[in-house]
Amino acid sequence: MNLYRSVRAVAGASGDHAVDWVAAAEAAKASTDPGSIDLEPGERQGYARDVRDARREVRAVGDLEFDVPGVVEVQTRHHWIDANVETFRRVMAPVEEHAGVFPGVARTVNTGTMGVLLAFLGRNVLGQYDPLLLAETPEDDHALYFVRPNIRKVAAMLEVEYPRFRRWIAFHEVTHAAEFGVAPWLSDHLEEHMREGIDTLAEGGFDKNAFRELDATMTVVEGYAELLMDHAFDDEYADLRRKLEARRQGQTPLQKLFRRVLGLNLKRRQYERGREFFDGVVDHGGLEAAGLVWESPENLPTQDELDAPRAWLCRVDR
Repeated sequence: MNLYRSVRAVAGASGDHAVDWVAAAEAAKASTDPGSIDLEPGERQGYARDVRDARREVRAVGDLEFDVPGVVEVQTRHHWIDANVETFRRVMAPVEEHAGVFPGVARTVNTGTMGVLLAFLGRNVLGQYDPLLLAETPEDDHALYFVRPNIRKVAAMLEVEYPRFRRWIAFHEVTHAAEFGVAPWLSDHLEEHMREGIDTLAEGGFDKNAFRELDATMTVVEGYAELLMDHAFDDEYADLRRKLEARRQGQTPLQKLFRRVLGLNLKRRQYERGREFFDGVVDHGGLEAAGLVWESPENLPTQDELDAPRAWLCRVDR
């Protein structure tokens, strides 16, 4: 790590936009140890086998036809930052377009903030399915990332076998690939409501309905992934969940602050609420009924239905 280089990158932020994204990425990488991807013998084959097996098991359990992304990468933390800074830039673009030219001080503050957030995520993300939302070239393939240094570090902290923990992460990310694969409309649905919400924010307003719809959809995405993963994973996992929860509870105040700022607590709520919804669906309609959410956008549960799975089942004729 080189904190001086990080500060220098932020101080040198330039341009006419809210954030100098090149400087933000440089600051994030300068303050983050990249970690190693010097793979041990057979390790690359292990990642490939985990993804392949996860695809097979998820297909079988969910009776789903999908494939994994064409891009599957084992990354360092710096690779992850480079891969995701473009996503942040795309999300911020409407705000920058409405705001016009930013003064130097504001740009420096914004660039520093984004650098800190990218660095925090780069040190904590384990795996990622990237649907490339808001991409300028929609034909680009989706991507699957594994941040090897973080996976190894957390496996050691939790005192679990690295290959088993790595495999668990692979199964989770492949379930997300399954969702976007069987519901080709899902990316457009998310992008539409993201644009509505961000455009309204950029104009100084707040589109409550757009963000409620985004929250409901992401709750379904996270909850269905949890359901599928628990049925598809071919090993014990209760201890992994328990240890990860204990790790979250033991975070420092600064780490908890970052989680709030980044909305990670909201994501956790989406996991829990989504899983409760699908548990209710399976109890009353079986695992096959859960897959009805992906038939069309109209089949997605409303906010009220997320707390009333039987009402959703009645609406979709189950």
